[in-house]
Amino acid sequence: MRIFTYKEAIQHVAEVFNIAQREEVLIKRRGGGTYRLTYATTSKSPFDVPSVKTKARTKDMLNAIRESRSRNR
Repeated sequence: MRIFTYKEAIQHVAEVFNIAQREEVLIKRRGGGTYRLTYATTSKSPFDVPSVKTKARTKDMLNAIRESRSRNR
């Protein structure tokens, strides 16, 4: 864990971010407040799925949708 003063963190912000990718960083303010900086990974969207290869045409898909909707009535 690395500790920086607020002034040091501002002066070396790129370095602080690089360190935060590897370990936790604490930033202390003069008034006594302490802040924790950690690297957050972004998760993928649940809609980010691989594509499906098919020979179905638009007409085939529309027919399948119409058929499934007519069954539910």
